[in-house]
Amino acid sequence: MGEDTQATTRAGQVRALLDEPGAVLAVVAHPDDESFGLGAVLDRLAAAGTPVTVLCFTRGEASTLGGEQADLGAVRAKELDTAATVLGVTRTVLLDYPDGDLAHVSLDELAGHVESLAAEVRPTYLLAFDPDGVTSHPDHMRATEAALAVADRSVLPVVGWTLPAQVADQLNAEFGTALVGSRPDVVDLTLPVSRKRQREAIACHRSQSTDNPLLHRRLDLLGDTEHLRLLRPQLLPPPAHERS
Repeated sequence: MGEDTQATTRAGQVRALLDEPGAVLAVVAHPDDESFGLGAVLDRLAAAGTPVTVLCFTRGEASTLGGEQADLGAVRAKELDTAATVLGVTRTVLLDYPDGDLAHVSLDELAGHVESLAAEVRPTYLLAFDPDGVTSHPDHMRATEAALAVADRSVLPVVGWTLPAQVADQLNAEFGTALVGSRPDVVDLTLPVSRKRQREAIACHRSQSTDNPLLHRRLDLLGDTEHLRLLRPQLLPPPAHERS
C-alpha cells in the first residue's frame, strides 16, 4: 500500500471514529486539559450527540498560575466541573494523583483506572494528547502512555490531539516555550471546529486562563481547525478470503 493510500486510510479511520455514535473516553492529566487542549473537539462530539467521559488524573494543584488560591486543587476541581458542563461532557472522573509527578506513578496503576472506566463507558475509542504531550509536560505524556497501554491490551483505537509544527514553532519563538508539533505528513485529520463553547469553557478555568497569553495566541493561530493523529489504529476485520 502506497504512502498516499495509507494516509487516506488513516484519515478515513479518524473521521469514521469521530462520526461514530458510540461513547468516547478522553484521558487527560490536569483540569483544563479538556478545555484548553481538547475543548473544540469535545464540543463537536457532544453537539453531535456522542456521550463523552473525561478521566483526569490530577487536580492541578502545582500550577504556577492561580497560586494565590488557598486550595488550588479544590478550585480547579470546581472549574473542571463547570467547564465540562459547558462542553456538554456527560461525566468527569477526577483522581487525586500528585500534579507534576505522574511519571513516577506506576503505568499499570494509571492504566488500570483507564481500563476500569472504559469497562463502564464502553468507548468506541480513547482521546488523548499526542505522545509528546504537545507542551512537553511529563504529566501529559504519562496520561497518554496510560491510554496507549490500555489500547494495546483492549484493541481500542486512540486518537491524539496535536499541534501543527508551524504553529508550535511560532509559539516557541514568541514565548520561549517547548511545544512540540507534528509535521503535515503525520497529521491524519484537520478538523473544522467552532471555538465558541471552547472559549466559554476556558473562561470557566479562571485560575488558569486569566493571565495566559500563550493559550489565547495558540487559539488565534489555529483558527477554526484542530489537528488529530491516529495513535492506535482501529483493528479492521481481515479480508473475506483470509477468514476461516
